Amino acid sequence: MIISVIGAGTCSKEIYTLAEHVGTLIAQKGATLVTGGLSGVMEAASKGASEAGGIVVGILPGFSKEEANDYVTIPITTGLSHARNVIVARSADAVIAVSGEYGTLSEIAIALKLGKPVIGINTWDNVEGLIKAESSEEAVEKAFELANKLK
Repeated sequence: MIISVIGAGTCSKEIYTLAEHVGTLIAQKGATLVTGGLSGVMEAASKGASEAGGIVVGILPGFSKEEANDYVTIPITTGLSHARNVIVARSADAVIAVSGEYGTLSEIAIALKLGKPVIGINTWDNVEGLIKAESSEEAVEKAFELANKLK
């Protein structure tokens, strides 16, 4: 199972902690984590998964593996800038959006267009098809449940 966690490159301590817990739970359930590989929510989820012994794939916007955060196990350079969002969404069996800005909104839209389940915590409101969650545990449970239904 592959779960993508998406969110902004900058975030509050509260959102960082939330995303880190999401990453931890994903790894504990044996899934591979995919993120955009940079800072903020991406780093937090990567940290949680990495410290729980999980595999973390970072789909990087640039040409250098060194731009990946310290918790990425497998850095993938794309040179695609924001267009890498398609790869982050397409790679996943389910997507969890934690907070986020316009880049996150684009990933939500792409994932929904591709028929992927998207679960959101403290993220965009009023996006048709986005499934709301109130906690990291609820988001991860829904992601696994919905991804398994699609298999």
